[in-house]
Amino acid sequence: MKYKFACALACGMLMSLSSAGWAQVLVEEAEWKESEVPAPPAFNADKLVSFVVSPNSELVFGVDPATISISRSDGLVRYVMVATSASGIRNVMYEAIRCSTGEFKTYGRYSAEGQWNMVKNAEWRTMFGNMPSRHALRFAKAGACDNAAPVSSVKELVSRLKS
Repeated sequence: MKYKFACALACGMLMSLSSAGWAQVLVEEAEWKESEVPAPPAFNADKLVSFVVSPNSELVFGVDPATISISRSDGLVRYVMVATSASGIRNVMYEAIRCSTGEFKTYGRYSAEGQWNMVKNAEWRTMFGNMPSRHALRFAKAGACDNAAPVSSVKELVSRLKS
């Protein structure tokens, strides 16, 4: 009986203390709107800053600093990510990270013919799910995000990636 009362009391206190905070988060989420997505920026594969995604990965991941943009209006970090295999084959993606929710979105993929193929109805996906590649999560942790917010500047992000 004491256990049920203590649990009920604790739950009630938590709900009363945090209900205003949760209401604010829910309102902010309901009002969030992604800014217009710019066209994919040109990238230079010779200027990639690489980072480790997995010590067991055969792919080397890197981002051209010139492609990184930080949008303060919606809290997004947009970039062109390049994954290169040992044989030199490249998989290039135009993506965004939403630090506040731990999500990423792939807007388009670069073809071998040198054209961007944009993803129709691109959706936000969790960075923490069971995916074949965790490059977005590693990029966020390596410097794109300061906890739930984008890093302060592109210069700071690149500095973190290089260290």
